[in-house]
Amino acid sequence: MATDTANSSVAGDLRAPITPEGRTMVDLLTGVLPQIRSEAGDNDRDGTFPVEVFGQLAKLGLMGATVPTALGGLGVHRLYDVAVALMRLAQADASTALALHVQLSRGLTLTYEWLHGSPPVRALAERLLRAMATGEAAVCGALKDAPGVVTELTADGSGGWLLNGRKILVSMAPIGTHFFVHAQRRDADGNVLLSVPIVRRDAPGLTVGTHWDGLGMRASGTLDVSFHDCPVAADHVLDRGPAGARRDAVLAGQTVSSITMLGIYAGVAQAARDLAVEMCARRRSQPAAAVLALVAGIDTRLYTLRAVAGTALLNADLLAADLTGDLDERGRGMMTPFQYAKMTVNELAPAVVDDCLSLVGGQAYAGQHPLARLYRDVRAGGFMQPYSYVDGVDYLSGQALGANRDNDYMSVRALRSPTPAGER
Repeated sequence: MATDTANSSVAGDLRAPITPEGRTMVDLLTGVLPQIRSEAGDNDRDGTFPVEVFGQLAKLGLMGATVPTALGGLGVHRLYDVAVALMRLAQADASTALALHVQLSRGLTLTYEWLHGSPPVRALAERLLRAMATGEAAVCGALKDAPGVVTELTADGSGGWLLNGRKILVSMAPIGTHFFVHAQRRDADGNVLLSVPIVRRDAPGLTVGTHWDGLGMRASGTLDVSFHDCPVAADHVLDRGPAGARRDAVLAGQTVSSITMLGIYAGVAQAARDLAVEMCARRRSQPAAAVLALVAGIDTRLYTLRAVAGTALLNADLLAADLTGDLDERGRGMMTPFQYAKMTVNELAPAVVDDCLSLVGGQAYAGQHPLARLYRDVRAGGFMQPYSYVDGVDYLSGQALGANRDNDYMSVRALRSPTPAGER
């Protein structure tokens, strides 16, 4: 019986895109996958970012896939469809998928700013989105401070700002043209305010690192970015409000920017499954009972994680389009299923890959074996915010028990961070 892609989409198991725009994106991506797959092993071994591949993605319009058609993009707007595309890409190379996720998620969040922001923010968002659509802009997020560092904005005395600090784990950095930097600043009373300055790569005082020796995702271009008295214009700073405000409405934006990553780890698990099952099928002897049990268990776990992730994505799509009700409730309504799904994927995807190593045997333990790369890459999912495992446990248990807590992990980080340099 032929596969019904429409029915598989409705089933929510990440088999196929839902919208015409999503199908266009996947079709365009499919043509590049053989090259990405063929280069993945070498790029992983050398820690090399695939610059040429991203040049091809730009020419195909995929760097602007989530930019609205009115601004020149492909107009992919469903989180579900983005996750499907990332899953397909991660089956070829998870590092490339992680880096492209950075661009795609920024297109989604900038589109919200373009539609709902203040006039200056809308103008800034439109400029960036148009540049993304043409492939001129690669926009990175810089969230995590280096240990012991507080990335902060201070007034420059002439209406603008100076940015100082250092961010780690900035993916797609080798080709990044703009950086969304999560920073702190202080008001006149010393209260911590959250801000996102948008900084061009060629800004004075901005330095991008040259190498990162990661355990996994080694070709994702995940580097450090440093700022020393880096000038930022006043109209290039997005205000995110005071730390400790306990506004769960922000959870909606955090969900939109991160939930599509579930497709990456589903893709890693799928790639491991396909490789291991193919190798088993080539063996001439009748499979042992333990092999049969492993195969059945792998497929069961894989379906479970895809179905749970797909359901959370469909839920997020539904709520993302509705701004009519209680926005705090909307934020929790998007984040909570996302975290259920993230916990599930972060548990089952590594288990699938681990069982695949057992199926293939000792040859998979060699560093250059494709399963070795998948084994290292899949573990990255547990470190991704929101939330890492510990923070996710705090959030979900807090929701169940009605805890009165700040659910914005960026706010919590700011209040826990060391005293900014300017206050010492």
